[in-house]
Formats: sequence, C-alpha cells, structure tokens
Amino acid sequence: MKINNRSSEDYLENILLLSRELQFVHRIDVARRMGVSQPAVQKAIKLLIESGFITTDGMHIYLTERGREYASAVYERHCVITEFLRLIGVEGEAAEADACEMEHIVSPATFAAMKAFVDSRPR
Repeated sequence: MKINNRSSEDYLENILLLSRELQFVHRIDVARRMGVSQPAVQKAIKLLIESGFITTDGMHIYLTERGREYASAVYERHCVITEFLRLIGVEGEAAEADACEMEHIVSPATFAAMKAFVDSRPR
C-alpha cells in the first residue's frame, strides 16, 4: 500500500531511524527529530495506527512489519537519491535537502534508473 501523504512517509522514515538509535521510540523523540509539536505527532500516530503501519503501547511507538518495510523503502529512496545527486555534483546539504523532497515524488522508473546509476559506480 502506497501512502499518498508526504507527511506520513516522513513520520515513518523518522520512526525507523529513531528505532535504529534508541531502544524505545517515544512521541517526544519524533517531535524533536522532526521539529514539530507533540499534537502534530499525536495526529500522525493516529493515522499511521489506522493504516496499520505502527502500533503503540501508550508510551512507545513500534513499526509493524508492513510499516518497517514501507519506511525502509522510503529511506532507501532517500539514500539512493542523495548519492545520485552527489555523484552528479550536487553539494552535501543541497543533495540531502533535495533528496528529502524528491523521495516522495520520483516515479518508480526514474528511481530505478537512479539506483542503477548509483549501483554501477565503483565503490
């Protein structure tokens, strides 16, 4: 299932990254990382629970298997696009910022071409 909401994708991606850094992810962690209010996080959490992407025990936020897969795909798009932009000469911060925008709108065909280009480069 594709989320048609950039904000939800951003929340999932950030919850994934926080879950890699912290034993438990809390709403306040998400709010701080994303620079948003706790009520905004609460609203997003509600939508993500209803969509089956996360669960919560009241205190902690957990990605479901479906949520983890979706968040991982969003993060992969982000990383590949960032690397692609760097390879074609876009500087660090600009590449990162542009990738944050592009990861939500790039077509599967364009992403596949970017990924093939990045993967073909010597490491």
